Amino acid sequence: MPKKHLATITILVKDRQTNSENVNEMLTENSHLIMSRLGVNVQRSCIENCTGLIAVAIEGTTKEINDLTKKLDELYGIVAKASIMTE
Repeated sequence: MPKKHLATITILVKDRQTNSENVNEMLTENSHLIMSRLGVNVQRSCIENCTGLIAVAIEGTTKEINDLTKKLDELYGIVAKASIMTE
């Protein structure tokens, strides 16, 4: 059985109104990995073309973590980076 790790994926959503639907769909599809999710409004009074930041705490194999990060990062207007915290 592959070892599970604790990790975070930080997701920058360059335009929340346009790009958040695909991110939310992908996170829902991988909800079995997600322990916690925090969304931050980077521009507090923004009405259009707002940037968002999402931090997701997950538990999964290295492959699961890297696969999800890669899929998120490939979405238009999204930058995703993973940090695996356990060996």
